[in-house]
Amino acid sequence: MSLDPRSAPHIPVLLDEVVAAIAPRPGMTIVDATFGAGGYTTALLEAGARVHAFDRDPDAIAAGQALVARHAGRLALHSGRFSQMREELAALGITRVDAVVMDIGVSSMQLDQSERGFAFMHDGPLDMRMSQAGESAADFLNTADEEAIADVLYRYGEERQSRRVARAIVAARPLATTGELARVVRRALGHKPHDKKDPATRTFQAVRIHVNDELGELEAGMAAAEALLGEGGVLAVVSFHSLEDRIVKHFLRERSGAGRAVSRHLPGEIPGPPPTFTRVSKGIRPSEAETLRNPRARSSTLRHAIRTGAQPRSMAA
Repeated sequence: MSLDPRSAPHIPVLLDEVVAAIAPRPGMTIVDATFGAGGYTTALLEAGARVHAFDRDPDAIAAGQALVARHAGRLALHSGRFSQMREELAALGITRVDAVVMDIGVSSMQLDQSERGFAFMHDGPLDMRMSQAGESAADFLNTADEEAIADVLYRYGEERQSRRVARAIVAARPLATTGELARVVRRALGHKPHDKKDPATRTFQAVRIHVNDELGELEAGMAAAEALLGEGGVLAVVSFHSLEDRIVKHFLRERSGAGRAVSRHLPGEIPGPPPTFTRVSKGIRPSEAETLRNPRARSSTLRHAIRTGAQPRSMAA
């Protein structure tokens, strides 16, 4: 019996729209760059495609082994960052794929497991590492100077009072749990119980993005996808906040040539490189029915585009 993507612990967002953009069918090779609970991968497999799925979280890879067994020969799981997809597949002799789908950010499973330290709904260790290795949130917050913390909060959390929060964090060190960090931020910002949004949300987002280098990984992942996709291949990216969506939108505009205006009055101007993507979609948002069914879909945006035959920018010299 196949797994229903909608019954997975992490409900895949904009699933119907992603499947429509990719149009999976037998014979296609597709990369699911963010495996998670396997929602997108399951839909792609059930359409007959072969899938190479990536995830840097060892828990996701372990949980996905049952799906590998169920679709013997058509699903391969790769433990690691999706920015390395090109090198990983090249080692297997795969240099071209038909589609790449990316679902950016933290998964529902990671948010819901207090011991992973991604959220403050339940107290847990101040961790936030997707790969469960390297510098943790506690390591960063307990050792970085006030200016570095403030910069992270402002850049990745768009926290206007980043200096005040950073000062409070440094004064309260050492911090060990998500509850401690949330209380420090609330005290610094004057949180009221009836406030619609907990002010600690911005700080948690910022620290998580920093610890996992999420925006750098997104940029590198899209460049890797550009190099892997064959002509006519589809890149589909689902993002969850404005920082991510801005990067995706800029990448596709720049790679499609939409952001470059060449003046006819300057005949000597050197034209830019040929576009590597075409038919760039506008941002696709979830329906009201989907957001009612899955509130975490509310902030999601899908953008997709078709690969041209031009040489990847990352390989151009």
